[in-house]
Amino acid sequence: MSSPQVQTPAAEPAFNLLDEAWLPVRWLDGNTNSIGLRELFARSASITGLAEPSPPAFVALHRLLLAITHRALTLHQGRWTDADRARWYHEGLPLQAFEHYLEKWRARFWLFHPTQPFMQVAALANASQLQSLKPWTQVSLESAGGNNPVIFDHSVDDAPSTVSAATVLRSMLGCLQFTAGGPVKVLRKDGYGRKGALFDSAAILPTGHTLVQTLLLALHPAPRAADEADDDLPAWERAPLRLADLTATPTLPTGPNDRYTRQTRAVLLRRQPGDQRVSQVHACEGQDLLEDENAADPMNAYRQGTDKWVRLRFTEGRALWRDLPALLPSPSGAVWRPAAVLSWAQNLMDAGGAWDDEVELTVAGMAANQGKMLESRIERFYLPAGLMTAAETAAELRTRLQEAEDLHRELRALASRMFTLALPDSSSKEARAQGRDAVAVGPLSPTYFARAEQGLPALMRQVAAGDTDAARASWSATLHDAARQAWAAAADLLGPSAAALRARALTDDAFHDLIRPLRPEPESAATSPAIAPTQEASA
Repeated sequence: MSSPQVQTPAAEPAFNLLDEAWLPVRWLDGNTNSIGLRELFARSASITGLAEPSPPAFVALHRLLLAITHRALTLHQGRWTDADRARWYHEGLPLQAFEHYLEKWRARFWLFHPTQPFMQVAALANASQLQSLKPWTQVSLESAGGNNPVIFDHSVDDAPSTVSAATVLRSMLGCLQFTAGGPVKVLRKDGYGRKGALFDSAAILPTGHTLVQTLLLALHPAPRAADEADDDLPAWERAPLRLADLTATPTLPTGPNDRYTRQTRAVLLRRQPGDQRVSQVHACEGQDLLEDENAADPMNAYRQGTDKWVRLRFTEGRALWRDLPALLPSPSGAVWRPAAVLSWAQNLMDAGGAWDDEVELTVAGMAANQGKMLESRIERFYLPAGLMTAAETAAELRTRLQEAEDLHRELRALASRMFTLALPDSSSKEARAQGRDAVAVGPLSPTYFARAEQGLPALMRQVAAGDTDAARASWSATLHDAARQAWAAAADLLGPSAAALRARALTDDAFHDLIRPLRPEPESAATSPAIAPTQEASA
């Protein structure tokens, strides 16, 4: 195998993000291609959204675009209101503001630059501790690298692949937002690097019919006063990071623009000689982000834990719709705290008189365990507007969803008993543990929640419309059917042996007693809607 070509720092600027095609977009006609920042904002009303398949990069790109949008409007408009956002939502962005802003900061949007490369630290090129290069997959959370194995990726650290500048840029931005904390051991004696702003969490983004609508729905408020306009700056409007900045005490974010662009890892891309492809990078500890419970990430929802608020996160094998209460308004003192971005979206809708509009929510991110990335995922929900505006309406939906969780818990306990009774020594502690384990890895839970999810859209519409009687009847019928299917799946797994048949006979009566209160009336059963499940994509 031939040795890779030596890569050198950028001697002159190359690959400007304003002009180069690096942002994948989907147009209103369904076609997709990649464009630069100038074209993206100029044609944002004709773009349905970003066509980025990686969940970390998908979120990070939106946060980057939101920071640009906020700064462009701030410098052009000063302080704006929700009424202004509602007007732009229907009429389009003031494009001259974005053209002026991007041209003003054009010099900071060079991906390869000798002193100010975009979202990178040029000082790493001369750091004695960083003379050894790492594969570009060091900044790709969904690639195999170091101690982060990925089943369907076969990257090898000793023989790094070469990728386009656009690919590594999008991966790097996703890494800065979702990177894990833990040992880095390059510049600091303790070798500790803090987590990205969204590590091991599910980021929530209200989504419009076009990209401009999405950006305005999720846009954070304008500065409260003119003299506060420059208090919260994105990374490219700040002085380039020095090595001393990478070992400094962690700081609180000055606001969303800082948070959305904080360089939590210091990276320097090294392009191949003669082209704009990358195979290796410098990477080390970055500028740490200090978290404050009173200034939570706007895209995160929280639940009350034992002693602190805990972020909504993806859990392997658990559909996110089961945590829908986290996306709904909560009364004071409740155990859930919805994401601030949802209240900003609702403020815009109220200002525009769109009280009855359905809201699409995109939830994306990564599940991790002690720094190991387990899965990346994107899920989408359509919420009737009534669920986002009235706490009492949201409380009704919470009650119905809790019924599903309570029934599932009792169903699992009964199935565990059935599996235990089929074992030779069913009264032993070991048999009970085996019974629980068999149910935990079996089809009961997936079958139950897959069927329950089919009734979720109808439940939300009925609750939002205030038809609580119909909501309770249809949801009870859905849970009745879900429980029957799940119980049958568990019994099939148990098999046809004499011991299995005996175990089922001993538990069948208890199962029917459990679901009897949910049995639909004949007319309810006949009209119970069959609804397609919500969209979900996992990577």
